[in-house]
Amino acid sequence: MTRYEYKVVPAPNRGEKARGVKGTGDRFALALTTLMNSLGRDGWEYLRADTLPCEERHGLAQRVQTSYQNMLVFRRELAETAATAPQPPAEIVVDALPPSEPLSEAVATKLANIHTLATPRNRAPRLVSPFSDRGPAPSVGPATAAPREEQAKPPAE
Repeated sequence: MTRYEYKVVPAPNRGEKARGVKGTGDRFALALTTLMNSLGRDGWEYLRADTLPCEERHGLAQRVQTSYQNMLVFRRELAETAATAPQPPAEIVVDALPPSEPLSEAVATKLANIHTLATPRNRAPRLVSPFSDRGPAPSVGPATAAPREEQAKPPAE
């Protein structure tokens, strides 16, 4: 089983200035790239970013205030795990299933009458349940409604 160690670092709050990098988004992307590449050189693999609550005390009264911190989570395989060879999976033994009972004639007939995918060209296969004996859906009539009496009356003054 592969075991990992994790490292959590704060995400950069500001971008880095560099020659040829203009704009807030590009500077922030450069700061993030620099951080991720420096940890990647040490064998850390980026896993995810999380925003977590953090309680801080502010002012003379030491009032507790909750702020949210953006954290980056990295992981790398433990050295002891990487040195060991992977273990072959355990062999799984499955008992034989009991023989199934034959289908009744009615069910076998319905299953035999199901439409196959071979249909005449330019026609989609008909999707029906082989166990449905109800027939087509009832007709409900047109979708228009008669006007209500309240709508026909002029507004009262």
